Amino acid sequence: MRPLSLFAILLVAASTTLAAQTKSKKTPAPKTITLTGCVAEDAAKNLTIDDESGSYKLSGMSVRDYVGQQVQLAGSVYESKKLVIKGGLLPTPNLAAQAGAVDQTQIANETHGGSAPTGDVQLPEFRVKSIRPLGTGCK
Repeated sequence: MRPLSLFAILLVAASTTLAAQTKSKKTPAPKTITLTGCVAEDAAKNLTIDDESGSYKLSGMSVRDYVGQQVQLAGSVYESKKLVIKGGLLPTPNLAAQAGAVDQTQIANETHGGSAPTGDVQLPEFRVKSIRPLGTGCK
C-alpha cells in the first residue's frame, strides 16, 4: 500500500507542475505611440525618422513616398529578442596588434574617449501602422 500512495503523491505533484507550465503568459500588446518628424533615407537605403525623442529606423507600412517630408507616424517600437554577437579587436585592430608597446594612457583615451558611439550603430526599429502627412518639407 505504501508504494501506491507514494506513486499517487508523485502523480499529483507532476500534474500540478505540468499545469503550471502550460499556462502561457500573454505578452502585452506593444504600446502605440506617435512620432512627428522628417522622413529620411540613409546611405544603406534604410528609411529613418528623427523625432524629439530620438532617431528610429522605420518598418511596417511603406513611407518611401514621404522621404523629405514632415509626417506624423503612429506605431510601436519593436525590440528584437535575437542574440546579437559583435566581434572585433578592441580598442582598435592597430592598438591590439601593438600589444604592450603602446602607452596605456593612449589606450584608455581611445577606448573611453568621446561621447559618440563608434562602429555599426543600430537604431531602434519603429513599426509604422498609420501615416499622416503634415504638408511641410523638412528643414
